[in-house]
Amino acid sequence: MTVFVCAACSGPLTEDVQLSEMPSGPEFDGRVGPDGIRRAPATVPRGFYALDPEPWGPPFLLTDEPVAMFPGGPCASPPDGAGFLMSGGPRDTIVLHCDDAPELCTDRDGGHWGCCGLHGENGLNQLCPCGTAVGTRISECYTAYELHLDPRRVRAGR
Repeated sequence: MTVFVCAACSGPLTEDVQLSEMPSGPEFDGRVGPDGIRRAPATVPRGFYALDPEPWGPPFLLTDEPVAMFPGGPCASPPDGAGFLMSGGPRDTIVLHCDDAPELCTDRDGGHWGCCGLHGENGLNQLCPCGTAVGTRISECYTAYELHLDPRRVRAGR
């Protein structure tokens, strides 16, 4: 079992979680769930984490290929509409169920909100109690439902 801690203050960020393989994103039918919120099922079940070997999150790079900005998400174009955007963010982000990191606070600044949740397009939106930005939660109606901890900002504890 692993607890991830903030690299800046060594404070715990997650509950005990165990490593699993990176699952493929679950299918999402776009319906409102029993909690009244429209979001995809969680990518990783509670109590587990996975390492995503693909680039994830910003900065976004220009490409001619129609690729999703985030796995399972829509294709997006830059403001001038020329081409598509793809992730150029860090590899090996730590992917968790959002509820496995109860110590994190959401950054209320920075335009992180969409119509149904956090879209993640502006990058780090989850803060350690010490104030250090450590990860990105996505929970918007057109994204996966997951938390990505930045491997440069956290480390495995005990």
